[in-house]
Amino acid sequence: MVQKRTGIITFNRKPMTLVGPELQPGDAAPDFRVLKANLAPVTLADSAGKVRLISVIPSIDTPICHAQTRRFNEEAATLPENVAILTISADLPFALRRWRAAEGIDRIQLLSDYQEHSFGRAYGVLIDELKLLARAIFVVGADGKIVYREIVPEVNQHPDYDAALKAARQAAGE
Repeated sequence: MVQKRTGIITFNRKPMTLVGPELQPGDAAPDFRVLKANLAPVTLADSAGKVRLISVIPSIDTPICHAQTRRFNEEAATLPENVAILTISADLPFALRRWRAAEGIDRIQLLSDYQEHSFGRAYGVLIDELKLLARAIFVVGADGKIVYREIVPEVNQHPDYDAALKAARQAAGE
């Protein structure tokens, strides 16, 4: 049975329903299957042994998602080499490829969850009413456990960048 949760996020101040479990720090990070721009599949296991900072956005073509993705691309240069940054949205892979090329994004992976909503369902951030992903940040340690989680209460607000980066640095042993 699919778990649905309310009272966690709003979109333009309207309450939304999230599909999937409420993951917490200490939980094992669920695997997922998303797509690269060339339609090749990517799973959590593909970056095993690294710390993963997973930046979750509703759509790359919105101002906050744009700023969030640029910020983490810039910060990637300051993080230890054993930290991988994955940005996941429900955008089509082709839109992500177009945006990446136009913006010169080169330090993070842009991945699409449009096909199966595998990530959104596994991490409890699929917005049922919109079939988009809620704005969120997860940091997964090299051991595969979630060490940090933020689900932004209002989708049209920024996440706590500093807290997420601090958690990634600590998980990487810095």
